[in-house]
Amino acid sequence: MRILFISSTRIGDAVLSTGLLDHLIRTYPHAKIAVACGPVAEGVFARMPNRAWTIVLAKRRFRAHWWELWREVAGQRWDIVVDLRGSAFAWLVRARKRYVIRGGRQPGHRLAHLGALLGLDPPPLPVAWFNQADRARAAKLLPGEGMWIALGPTANWDRKVWPAERFVALFRALTAPGAPLEGACAAILGGPGPQERAMAAPVLEALGDRAVDLVGALALPEVAAVLARCALFVGNDSGLMHLSAATGTPTLGLFGPSRVEEYAPAGRRTATAVAPGSPALDSMPGLTLESALAAAERLLAAKVAA
Repeated sequence: MRILFISSTRIGDAVLSTGLLDHLIRTYPHAKIAVACGPVAEGVFARMPNRAWTIVLAKRRFRAHWWELWREVAGQRWDIVVDLRGSAFAWLVRARKRYVIRGGRQPGHRLAHLGALLGLDPPPLPVAWFNQADRARAAKLLPGEGMWIALGPTANWDRKVWPAERFVALFRALTAPGAPLEGACAAILGGPGPQERAMAAPVLEALGDRAVDLVGALALPEVAAVLARCALFVGNDSGLMHLSAATGTPTLGLFGPSRVEEYAPAGRRTATAVAPGSPALDSMPGLTLESALAAAERLLAAKVAA
């Protein structure tokens, strides 16, 4: 059995799609699955079971990337084609069943949109795939499982970024004597490139030897393994936030101009802190330290109660 799964360009959307893939793997355990995705999201699927191969769709002028995809897959007959980009591509290849998500903005969470495509209610939660080598590297980088707070102070858009000094203050409040995560250290995560490095730099400088700098240093399966070792993740709306939620780590997403009703973290232990006036473009500075701290404490208390 062959399945063609056309996923997303961005990491966050790709992570959200992993729940559907996990459902397909469990339903058709002997199927060979080809995943098409954008270059930055490739690592999301690198450790996926039943993955026959990954087709990287690097965007090209005049939509030439779709032609390249067609040339790679049109020679086979597919049992199932899932297209999460809402294109006409599924009708250009031979397939027994086609599932194409509807384009345009829809009400509700993105996860519900994905589940509805296959008639799944509730929709399957995202998963994070990583192997023993990834776990070993994570253990070397972060010795002492559960004694780390992962911070994601970066994003792909500066208006989504909570002020660096508040990340620092939140970390200190959570790790002070008598606090929920007393004595924990920080793992600072972010994507590659100078923009994300600049966003993370003030947090790294302020925390000094209490923080490990992992910004842009790891492949996505290694990031997932690192997140799985942490007692808590706090970060802006980003692919890292969604990946953290997929690992099962308690995940607090910070929201300003993002659409929290559509992109809140989806996982077993998640929460959000939303700026007043969200999703206004200038709303993120309005998210106070007190609001974020209260949300983090509630999330940690719920974990203990569970």
